[in-house]
Amino acid sequence: MSTDTLDDKLNEHYAGRVVRKDLLHALKKGTNVPSFVLEFLLAKYCASDDPEEIEAGKRAVIETLEQNYVRPDEANQAQSTVQQKGKHKFIDKVHVRYVEKEKRHWAEMENFGSRRIAVAEKFYRDNDRILSGGIWAELVVGHNDIEDDDYAFYIEQLKPIQLSRFNFDEYIANREQFTRDEWLAIVIRTIGLDPEKMSRRLQLHFIARLIPFIEANYNFIELGPRGTGKSYNYSEFSPYSTLISGGQATTPVLFYNNAKRKVGLVGFWDIVAFDEVAGIRINDPDSIQIMKDYMANGRFSRGAEVIANASLAFVGNIDYSIDQLVNSAHFDLFYPLPSVFDLAVMDRYHTYLPGWEMPKNTSQLLTPRFGFITDYLAAAFHHQFQHDNRYQWVNKHIKLGPSIEGRDEVAIKKTVAGFVKMLHPVGEPTPQELEEYLRYAVEGRRRIKEQLNKRKTDDEYAHINLSYYDQGGEEQVVFCRESKDAPATQRPLRRQIDADAPHDNRLAKKKIRVVPGDGPDAQGSGQTAPDRGAGNGPDAGRGVGSAAADAGALDSERDLETTHLQTSGEQPVASETEARPLEEKHIRILYGDVGNSYESLFGAYVEGAKKVDVEDSYIRSKHQIHNFIRFCELLVKKGTVREINLRTGFDNEVQKSEAIAHLEDLAQSLRDLGIEFRYTFDQEIHDRDIRLDNGWRIKIGRGLDYFQPPENWFSVGAQDMDLRPCKETQVDIFRWDAG
Repeated sequence: MSTDTLDDKLNEHYAGRVVRKDLLHALKKGTNVPSFVLEFLLAKYCASDDPEEIEAGKRAVIETLEQNYVRPDEANQAQSTVQQKGKHKFIDKVHVRYVEKEKRHWAEMENFGSRRIAVAEKFYRDNDRILSGGIWAELVVGHNDIEDDDYAFYIEQLKPIQLSRFNFDEYIANREQFTRDEWLAIVIRTIGLDPEKMSRRLQLHFIARLIPFIEANYNFIELGPRGTGKSYNYSEFSPYSTLISGGQATTPVLFYNNAKRKVGLVGFWDIVAFDEVAGIRINDPDSIQIMKDYMANGRFSRGAEVIANASLAFVGNIDYSIDQLVNSAHFDLFYPLPSVFDLAVMDRYHTYLPGWEMPKNTSQLLTPRFGFITDYLAAAFHHQFQHDNRYQWVNKHIKLGPSIEGRDEVAIKKTVAGFVKMLHPVGEPTPQELEEYLRYAVEGRRRIKEQLNKRKTDDEYAHINLSYYDQGGEEQVVFCRESKDAPATQRPLRRQIDADAPHDNRLAKKKIRVVPGDGPDAQGSGQTAPDRGAGNGPDAGRGVGSAAADAGALDSERDLETTHLQTSGEQPVASETEARPLEEKHIRILYGDVGNSYESLFGAYVEGAKKVDVEDSYIRSKHQIHNFIRFCELLVKKGTVREINLRTGFDNEVQKSEAIAHLEDLAQSLRDLGIEFRYTFDQEIHDRDIRLDNGWRIKIGRGLDYFQPPENWFSVGAQDMDLRPCKETQVDIFRWDAG
């Protein structure tokens, strides 16, 4: 690869801090480790511009991963290696937990498969995050040959895979050698993308995605189509962020555990991100109030006054046409959020990034150029997150318009401060650059304000024409690109309270016209289709109904009976009988996540199946067979399954004979219910796969054994698998030819 001028400048001023991103792309496709782990190894072995040395370095990285990185299905082999050799080096994610009844700490290596590894105090004393969420590290694990001890393994060495030292003064001194546009390009290259293939607006979108990494107590939301990399940053970009993949967002996990008197995730991470936000379940009514307090002030009270700096990021999917949503009188751009996220939560978001403008992940956008080692830039952001505050500077240098209210002002100024900190870690932006950031920030806040105004029955959020004053003193009103020409968003209808009805929030039924296929379109709202703008789509200036008719969709229109609270302004929700068609999906479960029972993850996909084939090499020990029984119980409850086939493995003949005894008991109980169950053993299989004859296929990285074993069988989660913490894994559900 020939370098360009920016590559040369980067290597000159940040030697040893940069890496060729095409090397990362090449290795990433064949591995399942985070990017910063790969870059750690690339920086170690490929710090050269000599082609032969680079090829040798790539081989060294691959060999290191082959020898030291353990896949989940190789845990038994890895443990045996340590026993035979006495010690061995691994690359793995390590957690440390305190077991109260034993009054000691135990380590767990995620892929090594042991929850009872002795660990010295210095390791968890020097690395706080190892106690909450865990960290990736190079570890030397030794074998304990003393038979009287209650553990087989211990950690002899632990080296976090992140920078051991970061010199911020060096970082900002070298930044002065680059222009703003060069620095913007470097940041985008660092995340692996090519800025030259992007418009300036798209470049700012990618920069805005990173603001939660650098601006403390920043509340960010992005909703859009699948496959645009929404959750990538929070799982891959930085070791200072953690990603919660759906499930229950409990107060003890997120904020404060009263029983243990311990701060939750917001006290340990710079960012707590919520993936698949539509799936978040908050059962404790106190949790949502604590979240509101925290989002507003960075503090909350739960038996103790807690102050924390973690930013909150919420990402999720939008399944409907944006054009139709902004032109609908009844639906808005916040519709995917769970019902517990009320107006007060939404009002606390600082910016709403329009995810529908982000491109799908494609190799066309990847850069072959140099960028920072991701961990180096993450360390710089982490330093600024903790020590750099530009809010007061922004406050002195911008002037906002008359429609800006309290939370609008805070949101806009924090967004601008994030841009300034990231792109100008030293020095100040020019007036033109500052106005560019300001205009973007005002638009991001207006997008939130418009949805609030659409939902609220009165004029509380009616001041949506947010503006600022430019250098010449002229007021500049900022619009959102998608909704500028949509009357249903700019001038939403106000619902009238029925004067004759008692004030009891009674449910009133209303007919809503829905055009299948492209999303909801409310009719009977007092607006005729031709009067309603169609946004920026191909049918701009025409009504949504007209565009649908051209597509032939009107032939299949249906009336849905939906309900809404006349006095609360809630959006109408489609009847449960109007179930959305199932879609292929990818789910990432992180260590400690809850809310991921078999029913929650793929219960809907089992409907209608008659035959189920399970291939899982690790249904052999007692707790794994218990998990499989829970899976069979799900199939029984669905009522259609008549045949279940299991193909699994075993470690030794004793284990096999014990498994046969348990599986025979299961077979008899299933026969009593009219279901034929067959099982076979095969020591050569390694896949974990569930195939349903209704056309769906489910692949789980860890197989059905993705739950952490309960601390004891008398604790919460021992029986209800939705409440049981999980191990880290990935789930893919996709269609296949069942013929």
